[in-house]
Amino acid sequence: MTRTIQRVLFRGPSEIVSQDLYAVVTHGPVSRSRTGLVLGPSAKVSCDTYFGRLPASYWQRWTTAREVSLHARATGTGRLALAASDVNGFARLVTARDVTTGEVTLTARLDRFTDGGSLWLEAETEPGQDLTLTDVRWSTDAPAAGRRTAAVICTMDRPGDCLATLRALAADPAALGALAAIYVVDHGTRRVDAQVGFKQVEADLGGRLRHLAQPNLGGAGGFTRGLYELAPEPVNALLMDDDVLLEPDLVVRITAFAARATHPLITGGQMINLHHPAILLADAQQTDLDGIQPGVPMPHSRTDVNLLTGPLQERRLDAGYNGWWACLIPPEVVAAIGYPLPVFFQGDDAEYSYRARAHGLPTITLPGAGLWHTDFAMKDLDELNRYFLLRNYTIISALHGTFDLPRLLGKLAAELARHLLSMRYGLAETLLLAVEDFLTGPDCLRDGGPEALRKVRAARSGHPETITHPAAAPPGVATGELAVFAAGRRPLLAAPRRALDQLLGRHRHPLGAIAHDEAHWWHVALFETAVVTDASQRGVRVLRYDRRRLLTLARRGLAVLLRLAKEGRAVRERYRAALPELSSRENWRRLFGLDG
Repeated sequence: MTRTIQRVLFRGPSEIVSQDLYAVVTHGPVSRSRTGLVLGPSAKVSCDTYFGRLPASYWQRWTTAREVSLHARATGTGRLALAASDVNGFARLVTARDVTTGEVTLTARLDRFTDGGSLWLEAETEPGQDLTLTDVRWSTDAPAAGRRTAAVICTMDRPGDCLATLRALAADPAALGALAAIYVVDHGTRRVDAQVGFKQVEADLGGRLRHLAQPNLGGAGGFTRGLYELAPEPVNALLMDDDVLLEPDLVVRITAFAARATHPLITGGQMINLHHPAILLADAQQTDLDGIQPGVPMPHSRTDVNLLTGPLQERRLDAGYNGWWACLIPPEVVAAIGYPLPVFFQGDDAEYSYRARAHGLPTITLPGAGLWHTDFAMKDLDELNRYFLLRNYTIISALHGTFDLPRLLGKLAAELARHLLSMRYGLAETLLLAVEDFLTGPDCLRDGGPEALRKVRAARSGHPETITHPAAAPPGVATGELAVFAAGRRPLLAAPRRALDQLLGRHRHPLGAIAHDEAHWWHVALFETAVVTDASQRGVRVLRYDRRRLLTLARRGLAVLLRLAKEGRAVRERYRAALPELSSRENWRRLFGLDG
C-alpha cells in the first residue's frame, strides 16, 4: 500500500502566484491547469522548480522511506524522465521512458542524497507527438500505522483571511483528506463564525471544523488551545497563521513527511512573501539566543531568495526553529516537554523548538512546503510587537542561552541609543517596558499577556510618532515645503557627534522627508522634524525632536540597564525554575478559564 507524499501541480492557488514556481516550459506549445499539463509537438516542460521538486535529501535523512515513485495518467505519446540534483546543484538523469496512453510509474532510490539534492519530473514530446498528463504525484510505502493530523488556525480579527484558508482546504480533497479536524481558535471581536459564508464552509469541511472563541491570549494562547484540545489523543497538530495564502499541498507534504519520520520531530514549512510572491524568506532559520535576535539564517541558508531567478536550495539544513505560519508538532513532543510558554506572541515558536531540541526532538524546515505570509519587511520596527519580541527573546536567552549579560547589555544600550537619537521615543519606551517586565520575573507571564498588551498600548499612545498618517497629509507639516533628503554614507564617530548635537538641540535641517530604507538613526538625527515612510508603505510617521523626552528616557534607560546588570542572573534562575509550571496543562487550563 502506498501513500501520496507530494503532488506535482502546474499552477498556484492564486493568480498572483507565478506558474513558473510549479513548472517551467522550456520550449514548444504547452497549456496547463492546476492538476494537468498538455504538451503539443516538440515541447518540453521541467518541474525543476520550487514547488515541483521533491526534497530527496530530507526524505533520505529523516524518514524510513528508501525509494519514491512518481505516478501519472498519460494520454498520447511522449517521454517522461526523473532527474536529480546533488548538494552542489549538478543535475543527473535517474530514469526515463517513452510513454503512451495509460498509467505511468517511475521509481527512484533515496540513496545518494545525504548532504543535499532533489528529484523532479521532466516531460517532452517529439515532432508529431502530443501528451497530456494528469494526476501526477509522488508516493512511497505507507507507514504501518497511520497518524491523524488536525489543523489549528489562530485568528484575530481577520475573518476574511481565515475563511479564505478554510475554503482552500475545503476545495482540495487531498489536503482535506489529510486532516481529521480543523480547529479555529478565535480571539477577535469580528468572529469568524459570524461571517457570511461560514455555515457553507463549515458544511464543506464535512464535520471537521471546531470553532473555539476565547479571550485574546495571543498566538501562544491560540495555538496552545489547539494542542490542549487534542491531548491526550495521538494526533499531530499542524499550526497555521490566519494571514496566509495557503498552498493546500503543504498539508499533504508535511503530514506525509511526519508520518514516515524515523522519530518524532517538529516539521515546519517555508515562508514566501505575500506581497512579493516569488521571494522566499529563508531556507532555514535559528535564533541568536544571547543576541536576542530571531530570524538568523542557518549556516548555508539563503535569505530573500528570488525563487524564479535564483538557484534553488540543494543543501540539507538543520533548523533552530520554525515559524508557526505552518508547523507540525507531533503529540510525543507535547508529552515530553509540555506546552508552549504563555508569552502572548513573538518567540513562542522559537522557545518551543529550543526546548524540544534539549530533549532530543529536532526541528526541520521542509523545502517545497511553502505558503505565502505577510512580508516581515513590511512590518515596521516601531510597533507594540517590539515589546513582546524583546521581552520574550530575553526570556528565551535566560532559558536556553548562556545569558551573556555584557553582550545583552551592550545590545540593549545600543538599540536604546539609536531610538533616542532618531526621535523614536515611543519605541525607546517600548524597549524599556520590555526589560522592566523581564526583570519582574515569571509573574509577568501569569495572565498570558493581556495586561502587558494594555500597558504597552497605553504607553505608546503618549508618543505621537508611533501613529501612521497619510503621506499627503502629515500633521503639522506643510507638504509643499517637504523635500526628500537622501542618506549619505554613515559618518565616522556618528554616535558621539549625533548625541552631542541632540543634547545641545542642534540640527542640520529643520524639516525633511526620508524614505523608509534610508531612515538610519544617524541620518534621521540630522533633522528637527523628520517625516519618515512607514515600512508598510501605507503612510508616514512624523518624528519631532523633544529634548525633555530624550533626557527622561535616557535617565530611565540607564537605571533599567544597571538594574539588569545587577539582577539579571538571579532573574534568569527564577525563569528556569518556573518553566515546568508555566508550560503545564494545569496553568493553561487556568488561563483558558476551564477550571470550573
